[in-house]
Amino acid sequence: MGAQDPLEGLDLRNASPADADDVAELLQALGYPCETADAMERIASILDNDRQALVLARNAGAVCGLIALDFMYYLPLGTTTCRITAMVVTPEAQGRGVGRQLLREAERRARTGGAARLEITSGSQRTDAHAFYKACGYGDGTVRFVKALLNA
Repeated sequence: MGAQDPLEGLDLRNASPADADDVAELLQALGYPCETADAMERIASILDNDRQALVLARNAGAVCGLIALDFMYYLPLGTTTCRITAMVVTPEAQGRGVGRQLLREAERRARTGGAARLEITSGSQRTDAHAFYKACGYGDGTVRFVKALLNA
């Protein structure tokens, strides 16, 4: 299969604690250092919260991407927003439709969950990702400011 060939038989399913190694690896690829034990705790936190989801993409049994969702009440609009809090596709699977399928799954889950909109944030340095999101129908949003809190 060439780099641009679509993946056949892509499986999208909720992550479980047994997926901690794969989740840790994918988060590290996204630039967020994560040990397997940390990933297991994060997966457990998501599983304990019915307003969150973590979906893994597998092709022929091998993990090739993930997307994490958080449903929240958005006061300014008086509706629910679904925020994509993490999305990553392995380098080997990029350009083969995995990202688009993950976004379609996020849209499906957002609609099912009653969300009026779906949003994703992306670091300013991730220009390739920005072009991808725009090609998938996402528009520029607002500027986001972040302040790290100690011990958080």
